[in-house]
Amino acid sequence: MEKAMGYPQLKSTKVKRVRAIQIALVLLAAFSYSLTYLLLPSTSHTESLPLNAEAILAQCSALHLTPGPPDDFYARTQSDRFVEGTKATLIRNASIWTGLDEGYEVVLGDVLLDKGLIQQVGSVDLSSYSDVFVLDAAGGWVSPGIVDLHSHIGVGSSPSLSGARDSNSHAGLVLPWMRSLDGLNTHDDAYQLSIAGGVTTVNVLPGSADAIGGQAFVIKLRPTAERSSSAMLLEPPYSLNGTYVDPAQRPRWRQMKHACGENPSRVYSGTRMDTQWAFRQGYEAARIIKEKQDAYCVKALKGQWGGLGEFPEELQWEALVDVLRGRVKVQNHCYEAVDFDGIVRLTNEFKFSIAAFHHAHEAYLVPDLLKKAYGHPPAIAMFATKARFKRESSRGSEFAPRILADNGLDVVLKSDHPVLDSRHLIYEAQQAHYFGLPSNLALASVTSTPARVMGQDHRIGRLIPGYDADVVLWDSHPLALGATPKQVFIDGIAQLEEPYTSEKPKFVQKVPATPNFEEEIAAAIKYEGLPPLEPKKAKADVVVFSNVSNIFLKDEATRRVTEVFASADAEGVVVIERGRIVCSGPCPAVFSRSDAMYIDLEGGSIFPGLVAYGSSLGLTHITGEASTNDGPVFDPLSMMVPDIIDGSVIKAADGLLFATRDALLGYRNGVTSAVTAPSSPGFLAGVSTVFSTVAPHKLVDGAVIQDVAALHVALSLSSGISVSTQIAALRSLLLSEGNGEIGQRFGDVVAGKIPLVVEVESADIIASLLVLKKEVEAANGNAIHLTLAGAAEAHLLAKEIGQAGVGVIVQQRPYPSKWEQKRLLAGPPVTQSSSIATLVAHNVTVGIKIGDPAGARNTRFDAAWAALESNGAIGKAEALALVSTNLETLLGVTSSNGDLVATKGGSDFEGKVIAIISPSRGSVDLV
Repeated sequence: MEKAMGYPQLKSTKVKRVRAIQIALVLLAAFSYSLTYLLLPSTSHTESLPLNAEAILAQCSALHLTPGPPDDFYARTQSDRFVEGTKATLIRNASIWTGLDEGYEVVLGDVLLDKGLIQQVGSVDLSSYSDVFVLDAAGGWVSPGIVDLHSHIGVGSSPSLSGARDSNSHAGLVLPWMRSLDGLNTHDDAYQLSIAGGVTTVNVLPGSADAIGGQAFVIKLRPTAERSSSAMLLEPPYSLNGTYVDPAQRPRWRQMKHACGENPSRVYSGTRMDTQWAFRQGYEAARIIKEKQDAYCVKALKGQWGGLGEFPEELQWEALVDVLRGRVKVQNHCYEAVDFDGIVRLTNEFKFSIAAFHHAHEAYLVPDLLKKAYGHPPAIAMFATKARFKRESSRGSEFAPRILADNGLDVVLKSDHPVLDSRHLIYEAQQAHYFGLPSNLALASVTSTPARVMGQDHRIGRLIPGYDADVVLWDSHPLALGATPKQVFIDGIAQLEEPYTSEKPKFVQKVPATPNFEEEIAAAIKYEGLPPLEPKKAKADVVVFSNVSNIFLKDEATRRVTEVFASADAEGVVVIERGRIVCSGPCPAVFSRSDAMYIDLEGGSIFPGLVAYGSSLGLTHITGEASTNDGPVFDPLSMMVPDIIDGSVIKAADGLLFATRDALLGYRNGVTSAVTAPSSPGFLAGVSTVFSTVAPHKLVDGAVIQDVAALHVALSLSSGISVSTQIAALRSLLLSEGNGEIGQRFGDVVAGKIPLVVEVESADIIASLLVLKKEVEAANGNAIHLTLAGAAEAHLLAKEIGQAGVGVIVQQRPYPSKWEQKRLLAGPPVTQSSSIATLVAHNVTVGIKIGDPAGARNTRFDAAWAALESNGAIGKAEALALVSTNLETLLGVTSSNGDLVATKGGSDFEGKVIAIISPSRGSVDLV
């Protein structure tokens, strides 16, 4: 507690010294002027003294001031953002992660919030308070508010509508005069959702279409009484919109977005050479202005007023001049070594620093290069596992945060919202910790580190008396999977009106254990981000797994997952011979053979291989690189279909690409098969296929597990064609015999041979589909197998969907990117139930879909998360079914490879997949 109380006092001493220096500079300037004036020859006395000489001298002296909080900042008794009438709050009996002691300090006690500030931490004295709202944390975890260093919230708004897309200007490559504030939408639906994830402060950046995209602004997410964009700002520049600036006052930090590599090159049809030259041109223009200013001030401070004129400045370039004066935090979108090298050279040429490289997928490969940047090494703001979405990110590694930290570089986890929903920014920190980033740095990566990198660590990012009262009370340890806020305070104001949380097991209250990934980390570096991912086969025909806590198997008769063995003491044994279980459970008479391999699972589990669905997995290597993809199919409702394929239905099996890194990473994390439909921009996609995620090519036995699974179509408000036209086309195809292959495939649907999977979000379109299903069944006398995929608004019709026998495949973490997803069920703490739990409660068969190919690797975490927030309605077996047997049922999978997955050291977030048991191949793969 003494440390927490002492920190601001130490800073206060420092700012007093700075204040003294500031005063001395101004006095020195005045003295210099007076002395010069007195000593100059008499002819100089005829020079007229400008009426604003004092202001000029003060302005010139102020050029040397560095940004920081006001001199009396730590003496403040209330926040500049305090709202009158806000009652003091005591969070009692909490486990408080303060962010002090390098992120290791945990204080057991209370936190007092008042006047928009953290007043006391630890042992609290309420003797001077008569009216305090008390919130009992019951030993739960309390952390600072989550800070997002890289977001486009408010400028890339949700839902995405044509009138609210303001993240990029296309007026040129170098635009330092542009400001994200001028496009900040106050009605973004994401604000409240992000708050529900514990996010309190974000840095709103312009997009990355330009080399210099413009100025960024730090905002707090809570709504204000003024309801304006400006009211959301946290410490904007004093000069905003021409506001008077006290020249003796230290300036506030500014933020600016830079970008290099593919994005500006693609937008302006240029190259990296064009972008680098644009940078140099822009900085040369700023350098010239800066040198003119410096020369002007040298003359002014010497009293050489003759012909001095006006202070040289240009509004367009003033922000970039401030970069050269060290007053701007440059946030640089940059992925690859070639681009880091160019920017590092640029910083040394023009003498400015980079606050952080963002995305930075190759940063972990070149730490020594990064340390050569001018001034100080930049922080690295990155995703935890999202990669391979374009060429620049193809060498991204889940171990990058750990490797960077080992090399002494600051690590920040960010959202790039809405690329990743910032509501789940804490999940990025959780994944980084799982893959090796120490817990103190993982929590700091979304709190104190981004606060420091954006220049706001004097008031946010830690729980220290005198800091802003931005606080999150969690239902579990923040690094535990599915951690959910029970309450979020911004400026001391509670943001959740009626928060809902689920009852969770006790193990989520501790810091999750990190599996051993030392070999994988070394391989990531050795192979420059492209280590071999193919598994190694166990050399023994007999493999014995010991210390097994749970065994889950498929019940082929009921198509369910069943727990066949459970032991709190991890006493289970599973004996595998040539890929098949010959004994499981207690196995008291485990035979001993000298040629057998013995593997201790240390309390892990064995369960059925998982299934991935919902992305182009298996049809792409790098999603943003057309030459590595199968490509989209022709849409018969929106484009001219070539005669040669008119009437054909495209088969995903024909375009399968094997040995993709996303598929192999999925396999190494328990996803042994995937169902993939052809990629389509519109109505009719084609038929999906089931394939093995580990097969090297199509001709290997078991590579294509099932050639045809289901027929896929999509219905959407945003397709450009009316929904009524789309429904009419679907009705025609289902009620008429049709011609050619299209008629045959829809005939199979009507006959109940294959499912019809409809990608749909809107409850209104879902209602029309339920009516159409009845119409078709009445006309043909057969029940059709209908599955809704996406289905963000399906919960509104959960009862009707259950009664109709329709299945639903949803994302575990829905986000309202489109209007037709606007009424999604957000889940705890916003709503009592999640969409998955609501549908399950109405007897709907539910599966979980992934959002992109890189998400396959996290499939088991999605399932575990669904169970954790279901308030006990979904057990472990049911959770596994969401990503295995349920998906197989919903997608028409009748053939399965029967693979089993073995995890070591825990069955949920702490477990590491170490083996895949394959009866079809008669072997055990070690991963």
